[in-house]
Amino acid sequence: MDYRTEAPEIIRSFLTYHRTIQGHSAKTVDEYYLDLRTFFRFIKQLKGKAPTGPDVDFEAIPVDDVDLDMARSVTLSDVYAFMDYLDRDRSLNAASRARKVATIRSFYKYLTSKAKLLTENPMQDLDSPRLKKTLPRYLQLDQCFQLLDAVDEPNRARDYCILVLFLNCGMRISELVALNLTDVRGDQIRVLGKGNKERILFLNEACRGALDDWLEERSHIAAADPNALFITRRHTRMTRDAVHYMVKQRLKKAGLDQTLYSSHKLRHTAATLMLQNGVDVRTLQEVLGHENLNTTQIYTHVDSDSLRLAARANPLGKARKKAKKSENTEESAE
Repeated sequence: MDYRTEAPEIIRSFLTYHRTIQGHSAKTVDEYYLDLRTFFRFIKQLKGKAPTGPDVDFEAIPVDDVDLDMARSVTLSDVYAFMDYLDRDRSLNAASRARKVATIRSFYKYLTSKAKLLTENPMQDLDSPRLKKTLPRYLQLDQCFQLLDAVDEPNRARDYCILVLFLNCGMRISELVALNLTDVRGDQIRVLGKGNKERILFLNEACRGALDDWLEERSHIAAADPNALFITRRHTRMTRDAVHYMVKQRLKKAGLDQTLYSSHKLRHTAATLMLQNGVDVRTLQEVLGHENLNTTQIYTHVDSDSLRLAARANPLGKARKKAKKSENTEESAE
């Protein structure tokens, strides 16, 4: 798939803007293209510009003829019809539909604010599907020690180091596999996050010790990728799938439920432990590399001990009991 040859000019310019100016990854830009391709295939059917019916191959509907006039003709009602189609015919969940809404909103914002092709944004009031808010799942502190204590050979130094970085630094898996040897700088490590945004994380004693052990072992390995910090037994850079598999196996070895936890849950764990131990939300936002503070604030709801203490500290905590006794007294008097 190559949007540079497949996408019409109006979509291609939007994707190029996000790739070159916004600095979004190739994967993100590809997802934008897929979202818009699906959207305009539906719009073409809705507007009678493509055949409909059970025998029509939706995925074969071309979008190379999508132009400014077609984009301008789309209304909010059309987008909501598209959302209904995704829900009923494709059974996409609210999160997946919300991502497509975000793509459509971004596309029309580009046409209005950046390309100046539209004078008014028809998607200005576009609502996203309501998402069910769930608390992030994370390991308790004793479970973290349980996991780390269970790491053994083979690949003990490497796997232990990866787990320690996940649990202490809260890295994304994509950030971890992209690490190079030159990113480790004394008590700091350079991380390249979403949108190619660089941030520097400070390494505590546990991280520095685990890295020292792994780097010593790593120095004796002639890797296919000499820059990669973490490599496989075949001496190639570790992939996301390889790290996912390793984490699942280490969780299983430690007696923890591998169906409940993953490498991303270790990131949740790091965030939760930092918040529980005095790190403020703004600092946590920088550590995790969140662009929006709202993303970080999901962790403010997981500290049950703090919530329990807050409830006990409320001076009205015993008021109901006294009030009830007073009501009983009044009832007796009557």
